[in-house]
Amino acid sequence: GEIVKLQRADIDSEKRLILVRDRKDPRHKQGNDDWVPLLGTMWELIQAQPVSPDGRLFPLHEQTISKYFKETCDALGIVDLHFHDLRHHGVSLLFEQGFDIPHVAMVSGHKSWSSLKRYANLKPEDLHQHAANQSKPQRP
Repeated sequence: GEIVKLQRADIDSEKRLILVRDRKDPRHKQGNDDWVPLLGTMWELIQAQPVSPDGRLFPLHEQTISKYFKETCDALGIVDLHFHDLRHHGVSLLFEQGFDIPHVAMVSGHKSWSSLKRYANLKPEDLHQHAANQSKPQRP
């Protein structure tokens, strides 16, 4: 639902941020506006969207997205994958790239580690690579 509500007017081009209005929160239904960084190719994706008459970046109904996602999975023979599963994958990728909990939460919108950790598919053996990356000298 949050994706189809994103507005072109809510983009801060200078900082590469987008304002997600009324972000889902089980306790607070309104007023949960958060600035979210547009990382990686997200900036290019946002810029490539045609201008819609109502100003939305993705002028579709959320059920339409779910329908097309399911149809695509079916056509590709992908079983038991849901659109929301992509959120889990995205959170895991951020952790794998070395982002810490507060930075991942800034993107995902989670308010606590207890709610965020169920999205993180982290493996203890991955810490070796992370430690190796941390010990490399940083370029100025």
